[in-house]
Amino acid sequence: MPSASMISDYLWLIPLVPFAGFLINGTVGRKFPRPLVSAVALLCTALPAAIVAWLWIVMKADGAPEVLRVVSQPWIAITGLQIDFALTVDHLTLIMLGVVTGVGFLIHVYSVGYMAHEEGYWRFFAYLNLFMFFMLVLVLAESFLLLFVGWEGVGLASYLLIGFYFQKDSAANAGKKAFIVNRIGDFGFLLAMFLLVREFGSLDFSHIFQAISVNPEWHGGILTAIALLLVLGAVGKSAQIPLYVWLPDAMEGPTPVSALIHAATMVTAGIYMVARCHVLFDRSPYALGVVAIIGAATAIFAACMGMVQHDIKRVLAYSTVSQLGYMFLACGVGAYTAGIFHLLTHAFFKALLFLSAGSVIHALSGEQDMRKMGGLRKRIPITFWTMTMGVFAIAGIPGWAGFFSKDEILYQAFVSTNPLGKLLWLVGLITAGMTAFYMFRLWFKTFFGPERFEEHTDLHDHGAAVHTHSGSHAVMVVDPEDNHAHGVHESPAVMTVPLAILALLSIIGGWVGIPAAMGGHNEIEHFLGPVFSTGAIAEAATTTASRGLELGLATVSVLVVAIGFFFAFVFYYKKPGTAAALAAKMPALYNLVAHKFYIDEVYSALIVSPLLMFSRLFLGGIIDGGIVNGSGAAAGATTRGFSSLVRRVQSGNIRSYAGWLALGAAAVLLVMIFGRSIWMH
Repeated sequence: MPSASMISDYLWLIPLVPFAGFLINGTVGRKFPRPLVSAVALLCTALPAAIVAWLWIVMKADGAPEVLRVVSQPWIAITGLQIDFALTVDHLTLIMLGVVTGVGFLIHVYSVGYMAHEEGYWRFFAYLNLFMFFMLVLVLAESFLLLFVGWEGVGLASYLLIGFYFQKDSAANAGKKAFIVNRIGDFGFLLAMFLLVREFGSLDFSHIFQAISVNPEWHGGILTAIALLLVLGAVGKSAQIPLYVWLPDAMEGPTPVSALIHAATMVTAGIYMVARCHVLFDRSPYALGVVAIIGAATAIFAACMGMVQHDIKRVLAYSTVSQLGYMFLACGVGAYTAGIFHLLTHAFFKALLFLSAGSVIHALSGEQDMRKMGGLRKRIPITFWTMTMGVFAIAGIPGWAGFFSKDEILYQAFVSTNPLGKLLWLVGLITAGMTAFYMFRLWFKTFFGPERFEEHTDLHDHGAAVHTHSGSHAVMVVDPEDNHAHGVHESPAVMTVPLAILALLSIIGGWVGIPAAMGGHNEIEHFLGPVFSTGAIAEAATTTASRGLELGLATVSVLVVAIGFFFAFVFYYKKPGTAAALAAKMPALYNLVAHKFYIDEVYSALIVSPLLMFSRLFLGGIIDGGIVNGSGAAAGATTRGFSSLVRRVQSGNIRSYAGWLALGAAAVLLVMIFGRSIWMH
C-alpha cells in the first residue's frame, strides 16, 4: 500500500498534467492530426483522474492522515505576510477532485465525437485542458490567494470556451457577459482577502480557521463583513441572484462546454468556497441567513423561467441555476454536507442531461428548439434511455441520485434553527414540483408525440450538407453508403458510452447518502465528518428530529414531484394544446416569464446604458478627448512654437552667427559681473 508521503510527491501532477496538455495542443496542436490532438487531451485528463483514484485508496486506508499538505518554498514573503505555494487534500477536496477529474474526463471523451467536424478542434481541447488546470488549482489550494488564482483562471477559460464560436456575435457577447458579470463577484472576493490580511495577517486557510476556532467569543462584526464579501464572490461564480444572468447566455458555447461549466467545474466553485470556509460562516448567522435566502429565491425564480423555455439547452441552464440555489440553501442552514452531497449527484445527472441534449442536437444537425423535435425515442434509443435516467434523477424520483440529495436539503431546512427554516423548506418543496414539471416537459416534447423536425438528407458531391454546432452551414464529407448521412441517427459510441456511465452514476450516485430513516447509513455524512464536525450548525437540529418526520417530509416531496409530472403529462402528452391555450388566456403573465422577467432589459437600462453613456461622454469625451488628446495637442503646439524660434539661430547666415555670438558673450559677461556682486553681498 503506497504511503501518504509517496502520493504527496505526485500531488503536483494533478493540476500540472492538464496544463501540459494545454501547452502542447495550444502551441503545436494546429499541426497535429485530430487523433493526436484527442490523444494528448485525453491522456492529460486521464492521468490526473488515475492519481486521484490512487489518492482515494491511500487516504481511506487505516492510519492514513485526514489532511495531506504539500508546501513549496514561500510564494510571497514580505513584512508581516508570508504565503506559501501549497496544496492541501482532505475529504472535501477528495470529493471535488473526483467530480472534476472523473466527470471532466467523460466530457473530454464525449467531445471527441461531438466536435469531430468542427474547425478549431485543437483550440477547443487546449481550452478544455486549461479549464481543468485552473479548476484543479482552485480545489487543491491551501490559501485564499491560490484559490483566487484558480477562481480567476476558470473565469478566463470559460470566456474562451463560451466564445469558442467567436465569429458569431451572440457567442462573443455571451463570453464577454460571463467575464464582466463575474468581475463584480470577484471584486467582493478581493475585498474579503484584504480584510483577512488586515485581521489575521495571513491568507492561509489553516492559519485563519485555527485562529477563529480558538476564539469562541468571535462572532459577527468583521467576520460578517468578510463572509458577505465572500458571498458576493460565490454569487457571481455560482450564478445566483442577482448575478445569475451570465449563465443562460453561456449556452452559446459548444454543448460539452455547457456540461463542463454547469456540472463539474466552474459554477460549483462558489458552493465549494462557502463549504470550505464553514468555520468563518458559522460565526455569522446573518451571513448564513443571506446565503439561505439567496439560494431559496434563486431556486424558485430560475425554475419559473425554466418552465417556459423552448431551447433545450436553456431549459437545462435555468435548471442549473435552480439546483445551485438548492446547494446555497443547504449551506445557508448549516447543512454543508447536504450541499456537497447535492453537488456530487448534480454533477452526474446534469452532465448526463447536457451531453444527452448534445446527442439530440447532434442527431438533428444542430437544432435546439424543442418545438421542432418530438418522436425521437425510437430514432435515438440510447440517448432516450440515458436522458430518461437524468430526468428521473433531477426530478427527484425515489431511488435515483437526485431524490436522496434534494430530500436531505429539504429535511435539513425544515429542522434547522434558522427562523425562516419552514418557509425555506416550503420554497424548496414548491421548486421540486416545478423542477419535475419542466424536466418532464422537456422529456415529452423531445421524445414523444409526432415528429416535428426536418431531416437533412440532401447529398451532393459525396458529402452531406449539415449545420454545424456553431450554426453555420457546412459540408461534411461522408461515405454515401453510411446510414448516418441519411436523417436522424444515434450518436457514435464515443458519445454514447460516456452517456451510459453517467446514467449509471445518476442512479447509484445517491446511494452513498441514504439516511438511516430510509435504511441507509449516510456514508457521505460520515466521510465528510472530519471536515465539518467543527462547524455544522445543522448537526444539533438533526439529532432532535425523528425518523418519522424525515420519512413524512420525503413522502410529501414525492407527492409534489408526482403532481409536477402529472401536469407535464397532461399538458404535453395527453392534451398537447392545453399549455398553449392556458398561455393564451394569461398573455401578460406568460410574456413576463417568457421574457425572463425583463431582468436583462432592466440591467441594461439602469446599469449598462448609464455606464456606457458615462464612458462615452466623460471618459471618452472629457478625459480622453479633452484632457488626454488636448494635453498631447498642447505639448505638440508648444514644441512646434519653441522649435520655430530656435531654428532661426541656424539660419546659415555668417553675419547672423556673428551677432548671436556677440549677444551670447555679452550675456556671459553680465552674468559674471552681476552674479559675483550678488555672491559677495
